[in-house]
Amino acid sequence: MLAPNFSSMRALIFDLDGTLIDSKQDLIRSVNAMLVEMGREALHQDTISGYIGHGAPKLVARALGNGASEEERERALKFFLAHYEGHKLDSTRAYPGVAEALEQLHEFPMAVLTNKPVRVSNRILVGLGLAQYFRAVYGGNSFETKKPDPLGANKILEELGASAGEALMIGDSEVDVQTARNAGTLAAAVNYGFGAHDRASYPADIYLDRLTDLPPLLRNGR
Repeated sequence: MLAPNFSSMRALIFDLDGTLIDSKQDLIRSVNAMLVEMGREALHQDTISGYIGHGAPKLVARALGNGASEEERERALKFFLAHYEGHKLDSTRAYPGVAEALEQLHEFPMAVLTNKPVRVSNRILVGLGLAQYFRAVYGGNSFETKKPDPLGANKILEELGASAGEALMIGDSEVDVQTARNAGTLAAAVNYGFGAHDRASYPADIYLDRLTDLPPLLRNGR
């Protein structure tokens, strides 16, 4: 397979959880607090990790299981969101090298596209000192559809003044790679993170051990 050409990259779209921030423990604790509130058994952290990446409603629904009623799912989601809002920065941190990489990439128009609710996403970025780097932040409740639907990515490309062929999407899961393919952008996947990623079925164009691997790639491409 030919190496991807980054010389035309003009815009960067980042996933949030598992890519920029390690929010795994705070999400797991909030899910298990919700399950206890709902009279259910807590789940193993690896099980919950596999549910992350598709937005809060799906995370809660999968944690509750197929037998939950619509009323239970709504009540559980409300509790989960409130609990997570209060504990969103207990353990959550930017991954090593993220702030450094974003600083090095500041000449590129950058945005965040996550399936996490937008308000809490913004508050986390502000709390970790990362919000300044992004021209736009959109969450799972910003549009009618979530990733991997390309609606959000297309909106960001329009706002950043870039075509799909001039953009790179960076994430940790197959949802992000699928979104990139659906939007027509290149896809980069980080080798850390906690999102489910079947790399055989959804291969990225490039894999990054750390986000600081990205700036030299883009500079060399130019």
